Amino acid sequence: MTTPSSLLAWLTLLRTPRLGPGGLREQLNLHGGQPDAVLDALRAKAQDFPDDTRRWLLSPDRRRLDADLAWLEQPGCRLLLCSDEDFPPLLETIPQPPVALFVRGQAGLLLHPQLAIVGARSATVSGRTHARAFAQELGRAGFVITSGMADGIDGAAHVAALDEGLPTVAVVGTGLDRVYPPKHHALARRLAEEAVLVSEFPPGTPARIDHFPRRNRLIAGLSLGTLVVEAGVKSGSLITARLAVEQGREVFALPGSIHNPLAQGCHRLIRDGARLVETASDIVEVLAPAAVALGHELAARLEKAGCEPTDEVVAEADPALQALLEALGHEPIALEALAASMNQPVAELAASLLMLELAGRVEALAGNRYQRLPGWRKSTCSALSHGSA
Repeated sequence: MTTPSSLLAWLTLLRTPRLGPGGLREQLNLHGGQPDAVLDALRAKAQDFPDDTRRWLLSPDRRRLDADLAWLEQPGCRLLLCSDEDFPPLLETIPQPPVALFVRGQAGLLLHPQLAIVGARSATVSGRTHARAFAQELGRAGFVITSGMADGIDGAAHVAALDEGLPTVAVVGTGLDRVYPPKHHALARRLAEEAVLVSEFPPGTPARIDHFPRRNRLIAGLSLGTLVVEAGVKSGSLITARLAVEQGREVFALPGSIHNPLAQGCHRLIRDGARLVETASDIVEVLAPAAVALGHELAARLEKAGCEPTDEVVAEADPALQALLEALGHEPIALEALAASMNQPVAELAASLLMLELAGRVEALAGNRYQRLPGWRKSTCSALSHGSA
């Protein structure tokens, strides 16, 4: 449990100029993961650091730190630490992993299988339509839709998920008390209330051009794959795609007209090895095994921590999941037989079954068989519950 003293130490360290996530992780490793010990050690050798680092370590701005603490006291606001059991495991595998995330909303969504949808800010009507359709179909297949709350494709994907009551994650390049672009104030409110906003930057941090590549690495890192809907040859979405490749994740691209400049970036990605996709099923088929593997990793992690798996994002009233539960019954059934009886693709069912398995509604058995469980298991770990703060 994070004590008030250690929380203040964390906030001080996160705001220390020039320390960065890599340097902070190194110091935590040296000092047993204790932020107070790290802060004491850095202060003891403050004279070795540049002026701005030394000044902050020896005399941090208490008003700024108090403002951070006040922000964290708001409902739904949380500092999610790399030492927390519910820190997203996929982020631990990327180059330069974050040390902590500021979160507003349903932090538990960050543990679920995610698919990033990104693209041009100046998207065409057709591009926005495609983004909405893919977001809704992939969301219904069991993937949380992740994007950067930018104008264009990002915003269309978030809104499409929210309008369908589907989970979505917005990773932003500012503090969570800021909104960029300003036109997305209403969207930011919806995300905070119905889904989740995430940032590596403390409250009060303004938008800066160098923040967005850092944000993009988190979008790619949280996700099993990244779909680029529209992108020019110099689009920031190509940075997200490149980072996804470097992180060992799948990259998908939607082809377009040779006369559309915003299709050129997608065509370049396809030439460089990205998967050409025409339907959401193309993506689900590729990512379903990775989603199942992530679910098993999460279940093992929670069991080790003394928790039961949970997924309160899966609502009891979800008609598609209710139909799947009814089709399962209480006797084991092979995945292929279930797909045939429901007339649905195997890949889509596998993703939905994963969500139900994490929710404690379904048990995976040997031989690729599944069985419905009688009850709903609530988690004993409050940090993983819906809307935890």
